[in-house]
Amino acid sequence: MNNVDLIRKLQAAFKTEAKERLRELSSDLIKLEKNPGGDGCDEVIESMFRQVHSLKGASRSAGLREIEKIIKALENVFSALKRKQIKIMPEMMDVLHHATDTLADFADTLGNNQPSDHKNQVCEIVEQINALSSGESPGKTKFVKKKPEPVKEAIAIIKEEESHKKEIPPPKEFAEDTLTKSDRSKDKTQTVRVSLKKLDLLMLQAEEMLQVKLLANQHKNELEHIIEMLELLQKEWGRVADTTRILTQIIKKKGESGNRERSALNSVSKLMALVASNQDQSRIFESRLISLVRSAHRDKRVISELVERLLKDMKDVLMLPFSTFLEIIPKIVRDLSRDQGKNVKVSMEGGEIEIDRKILEEMKDPLIHVLRNCVDHGIEKQALRKKNQKPPMGTIKVMVSQVNGDRIEISISDDGAGIDLEKVKEAAIEKNVVSRQEASGLSDKEVFDLIFQSEVTTSSIVTDISGRGLGMAIVREKIERLGGKVSIESRLGQGTIIRALLPITLATFRGVLVEAGNQQFVVPTASVNQVVRINPDDVKTVENRKTIPLNGHRIPLVRLDDVLEIPPKEQTFASKIPALVLGTREKRIAFSLDNVLDEEEILFKSLGNQLSRVRNIYGATVLGNRKVVSILNVTDLIKSAMHVRPMVARGAVGKKAAQISVLVAEDSITSRMLLKTILESAGYRVKTVIDGLEALTELKQTKYNLLVSDVDMPRMNGFVLTEKIRKDKTLGDLPVILVTALHSREDRERGIDVGANAYIVKSSFDQSNLLEVVQKYI
Repeated sequence: MNNVDLIRKLQAAFKTEAKERLRELSSDLIKLEKNPGGDGCDEVIESMFRQVHSLKGASRSAGLREIEKIIKALENVFSALKRKQIKIMPEMMDVLHHATDTLADFADTLGNNQPSDHKNQVCEIVEQINALSSGESPGKTKFVKKKPEPVKEAIAIIKEEESHKKEIPPPKEFAEDTLTKSDRSKDKTQTVRVSLKKLDLLMLQAEEMLQVKLLANQHKNELEHIIEMLELLQKEWGRVADTTRILTQIIKKKGESGNRERSALNSVSKLMALVASNQDQSRIFESRLISLVRSAHRDKRVISELVERLLKDMKDVLMLPFSTFLEIIPKIVRDLSRDQGKNVKVSMEGGEIEIDRKILEEMKDPLIHVLRNCVDHGIEKQALRKKNQKPPMGTIKVMVSQVNGDRIEISISDDGAGIDLEKVKEAAIEKNVVSRQEASGLSDKEVFDLIFQSEVTTSSIVTDISGRGLGMAIVREKIERLGGKVSIESRLGQGTIIRALLPITLATFRGVLVEAGNQQFVVPTASVNQVVRINPDDVKTVENRKTIPLNGHRIPLVRLDDVLEIPPKEQTFASKIPALVLGTREKRIAFSLDNVLDEEEILFKSLGNQLSRVRNIYGATVLGNRKVVSILNVTDLIKSAMHVRPMVARGAVGKKAAQISVLVAEDSITSRMLLKTILESAGYRVKTVIDGLEALTELKQTKYNLLVSDVDMPRMNGFVLTEKIRKDKTLGDLPVILVTALHSREDRERGIDVGANAYIVKSSFDQSNLLEVVQKYI
């Protein structure tokens, strides 16, 4: 290995080590700043001294001379503090925090900009630190420092949180996306660094094993169903045997011995023998089938245990303690409060609770935004707090608690000014979110919900921290996309609490399988408030909306197929109508449907980047019978229910649609299944192919009324396919609809130029606009 390669590897190792040690150094500085000279102060200073001493040797080995200068200066300061040669001053803490942040920036940019590119900045920082070592005030020297951006700094720190907890020898390759898992025992831990991409791939493969578990259960159920059918068959054979015995007795009672009677008796005897033989064979078959069912039960139990254990172990590998986020909160709050001229302390609980790494990553921005609001809008300045007879130092509490086996609650509270509900109403009225008349009738809970509306803010000043009215809308959107819920409680003058209820993991969950409009859907069990059966006589119309009684109140009733804009199933008489009650206590809606089929464990499948936002659809899953069904987005359903338009009954359009055949060309299996499901639900006959070449071959062999095609496909893309169709004498008039992720103006124009009748972009795609376009061209 040459020197250049060696230095590169040493610097990569230093980068990993520095981020962990600097994170701990920053945390120790916060502790020291809170309690200078108090109990435990000497231990904190000793810890900081050891961190920088180790970093000094590491930076020297990696040839990072400029970084070494700053670290050596810091070592001198901590050495002087250990020997009581200097005292802790507020100005000192600012310098030390700035030096630590600068080192973190230098380490983060290793491989791009070298610290040697910032020699002037290094010299100024070293000069400031040396002044501290000699007991002098750092003075008014200006740092070469950008305006603090706590959120960006925090995110940069958290991106590397997965690589922590223990030093290890430099690996063969250093990747940014690595995760360290350790046994967190008091004994010496052993760790290994594994690429997160590899771990995610293993997790994906482990999740796919859930399909094996579902199939085993499906096979067991099918065998049990066969036994039930066999039992019915045996009963029928028993009735035949009884009939033949009676017939034999009748013939014998006649006492006649003619040829006809003998022939009849002979035939009946043969029939009895055949029945007896079949009964014997059925019993043998039943015995063997019962043995298979028992074996299927054992296999299902063993497979379930193995799959559940594998999934649990893989989830544990990818779970992170919430402390990986909580560790940076004191630094965020410190920087924000100093910028605002406020005095704020933070208390935190529940850091040991673990959560899916992906959820933790998605929650970083929302939680940081809530913390910003607590400091900016919540905590008052010291003079105002003193006037209101409050402690001069404001308090922010962050608590993480496990609600049940699969959900956690994150609570962020402050003892600040609270939320003025009248100001919220006025802000919402000003932005035309509600009318003044509507605002006057809102409950406190409904007013708090207005805060999550875009552009609703009570702040009269827009700063780089807050005041635009967008943050809380984004907070709720992110939390709800994770399958969670968020709520606000506040008392004017006393403070505010924001609670987020989240799933611990995204991979699997319990889901209710329902049927509506000849289709099956899954509704997350956690979102189901209640399952009810409605008496048709209880359905009453209130203010032009159907309602049903529930627990002493009347709640709206809508048809699920109407909300999803799919044709309804042909009506059959039923004494009771099944329905799911969704939503919170304040906003509950009953969705009537055709049937509630089952509740089972569901493996979540994303629709992919191309279909990342399909209205009312959260994702997809594969059932034990290998059928792909959609997972419904409950938040969207409740919103859509407020503007529902009943679909035309299948009887009115189904007969016409059933005569129409549509060819779908799409290489993505998820998109292909979604398009097929939507078109078939409208009554069309649908055939699918995987690319343009196969589509062209199919069109020449079979007559179709319409083609729905993707653009970006292997072998032959949608543009070329459309061109060839328009040039073909027999296919030239075929309507072509392109449904694609390509959204640029040039792509749309090209689609029309080659002869497409319609061009639908997948990012704005939903089932209603597709069906509208299809109906237009057929």
